[in-house]
Amino acid sequence: MREDSLLAIRKRRFVPQTTDSGHDFEVALNVARRLIPTAIDQLWVADITYVRLAQVDVFLAVVMDAFSRRIVGWNLAPKITTELALIALSHAIESRRPAPGLIHHSDRGVQYASVAYVDMLLLHGMIPSMSRPGNPYDNAKCERFMKTLKQEEIRCHEYRGIEDLRTNIEAFIDRYYNARRLHSALGYLSPDEFEKRAAESTTTEIPPAPRLSFSRHKEI
Repeated sequence: MREDSLLAIRKRRFVPQTTDSGHDFEVALNVARRLIPTAIDQLWVADITYVRLAQVDVFLAVVMDAFSRRIVGWNLAPKITTELALIALSHAIESRRPAPGLIHHSDRGVQYASVAYVDMLLLHGMIPSMSRPGNPYDNAKCERFMKTLKQEEIRCHEYRGIEDLRTNIEAFIDRYYNARRLHSALGYLSPDEFEKRAAESTTTEIPPAPRLSFSRHKEI
């Protein structure tokens, strides 16, 4: 790497910063834990992270299709509110227009458990699902995207402000992550290409139903 004048992107120490799960709203059952999607718009996963700008934090909410790892909706705002997550969800619904029955999985944060957010899910026929307490593995795909975003975009740049950050995140998601970035879990295809090939290989108008996976027979 030294001979080719290449520099490695160094990993930073992980500092957990989670949404507030200490609320009185109803917590949804984790129905996505063993679900394996077989087509788009069967399982969406959502998460919120923060980005440090100068001396302030701004917050990013994303919605990912778990089948293709494609980011289908996102929103950036200076405060971590229910509206932050709602706008990301609205963008996802507008761009995909999923059929009723889609499972929406998130952590137990107050933004996702709020009445406004759950009402939006139910209005569009979605089934809420939430992670077990203190278990990041239940939402690992979305957590992995956040890590990729910070390693390959956020920590490689200095931003002039929130609008500059918004422009760069939009380019990262739309022109790089969704369109070009290869995933080993997708057979080294980008999310866009994976969805395109999946659509071409489907021989029926009705996609196959999602599958359930059990690590031990005794758990069935």
